[in-house]
Amino acid sequence: MKNSKTTFLLIFAIAVIAINYSCDKIDELLTFTITNKTEIVIETSIPIALPFEIPTPDITTGSEEQMSNNNSSTDLIKDVLLTSFNMKIKDPSDKTFSFLKSIHIYISTNSSDEIELAYKENIDSGTNSINLITTTAKLDKYIKADKYKLRTKVITKETVTQDITIEINMEYKITADLL
Repeated sequence: MKNSKTTFLLIFAIAVIAINYSCDKIDELLTFTITNKTEIVIETSIPIALPFEIPTPDITTGSEEQMSNNNSSTDLIKDVLLTSFNMKIKDPSDKTFSFLKSIHIYISTNSSDEIELAYKENIDSGTNSINLITTTAKLDKYIKADKYKLRTKVITKETVTQDITIEINMEYKITADLL
């Protein structure tokens, strides 16, 4: 009796491990990346050492097209996670982030609450490209929308003497349902 119980538990444990492994493999097959890009302009009139918001145009997700390119659709989205948020100074080309102390980016849609998307504190002043720390927020409803809005809150540490155009590149990991 003891031997058959042990055998049953061993077979059960192997089955659970196999199912979990199979689910991970299926998720891996149904996972892909989509990207979005936008620009913001930091104008010369921003205050030093005070929080300031930078207007950002609505971003068209293009998710339906990108999902189609990956043989999926937005109604099959199971999980969306921001994996990369890069900012690069586009103009003037010789400018670095020496003016920036911190930055916080928030995402919202007309039908979804605003949540923090990415941030960076104590920014390295010698570079013209930075990678922000991404949050682990679930972004399904934001990527399923036709468009979303970013709100950018910055604190500067020096005077901005000319407008600065910054290119933002975001990369999202999408996991879709099988059906």
